[in-house]
Amino acid sequence: MKHSLVVLAAGQGTRMHSDLPKVLHAIAGAPMLVHALRSGAALDPERTVIVTGHGAEQVAAAARSWDETVETVVQADQLGTAHAVAQAREALSGFDGDVTVLYGATPFIRPTTLERMAEARSASSDVVVLGFEAADPTGYGRLIVEDGELTRIVEQKDASPAEQAVTLCNSGVVSASAEHLFSLVAEVKNDNTKGEYYLTDIVALARARGLSTAAVTCAEEETLGVNSRADLARAEAVFQAAARAELLESGVTLTAPETVFLAFDTVIGRDVTIAPNVVFGPGVTVETGAEIRAFCHLEGGHISEGAQIGPFARLRPGAEIGGSARIGNFVEVKNADVREGAKVNHLSYVGDADVGREANIGAGTITCNYDGVFKHRTVIGERAFIGSNSALVAPLTIADGGYVASGSVVTSDVGAGDLAIARARQENKPGLGARMLARLNALKAKQSGGK
Repeated sequence: MKHSLVVLAAGQGTRMHSDLPKVLHAIAGAPMLVHALRSGAALDPERTVIVTGHGAEQVAAAARSWDETVETVVQADQLGTAHAVAQAREALSGFDGDVTVLYGATPFIRPTTLERMAEARSASSDVVVLGFEAADPTGYGRLIVEDGELTRIVEQKDASPAEQAVTLCNSGVVSASAEHLFSLVAEVKNDNTKGEYYLTDIVALARARGLSTAAVTCAEEETLGVNSRADLARAEAVFQAAARAELLESGVTLTAPETVFLAFDTVIGRDVTIAPNVVFGPGVTVETGAEIRAFCHLEGGHISEGAQIGPFARLRPGAEIGGSARIGNFVEVKNADVREGAKVNHLSYVGDADVGREANIGAGTITCNYDGVFKHRTVIGERAFIGSNSALVAPLTIADGGYVASGSVVTSDVGAGDLAIARARQENKPGLGARMLARLNALKAKQSGGK
């Protein structure tokens, strides 16, 4: 069966107290909308339509950064969830498969849950609604299931005492054929206290037509919606707890799991050890047996097998760390390839550079990669040795086995096996230091006496 997605992302989110559209607030380094699209990708959708409203251009740009094929439509007036779905009808004109409705601010629906909804659709149900068993159902619409069929959705204010005792609640996620979904939505009325068109009404309309309706259930945390900063913090905590547990289960050692923060796309191999207070930004892959020491911040980098990072290291986008390489304390690496066995152990900046196998970069070394307008690259050969406190002014090549003396400012290429010394010759003046100190002390005494 072919699938398409309709993702509702039009809300302003007034309780967020933010100029940023609600669905663009980030969890684990990615907008909530991206999390929803990532889940929906499990259905291999033929089409994806994002219903935008507040901040439509920003929302569309964020969606296309994840999947450039998505389509966007605008819900100019937010008149309810059924009205929002209706805005996608024209965009999906001619599509004859199933449509699943997701929410950009409900980021944690699992791919397996959507697959189960698709299976329920394929089996026998014309309309499938996702529900969850709520620890506290107060405020949620109740799913009333009789003889295995979903018969109606009852809002709390309309529920009888018996219905209020039901803990199976509505998530809002719906799946149906495009034909049924849009024809049912077209029949929804707004004769309620808010004057809005509610997607939940399609269940009763479907039953009136003789269509079959069913509920599929999932864990409550999957349906967590974000409407405030407090909700956002809870969502972050939920994501991090689940991601840490998954790493531990897969053979990663976290010595203080609660202090490690992961991104939505972090990939870590087995037998990796991660010390306390490590933060992963987006785009990091760590291969088997690597060690990430305490207080590191990693983003957009690849760490190969057996490499050692930190403590107090920062990897920025484009950092490629080879097998068994060492990136030590207070070292920053950006857009650089540090190859197998190379060492950058102390207080250095390596940016826009290639560092050869088994090269050694001394403490305090910096690659001077920016001239105020353009970035330039530094190439350091295999087994090269860069002395401490050196400045390598790019564009620059230091060939295999090249040696740079400590304290040098290197502006010209260094040949294979050559030694570069780029500093003023030291000159000692006998007794001058003592004479200078005496003169300064006398001047200080004179100034003190004059006050």
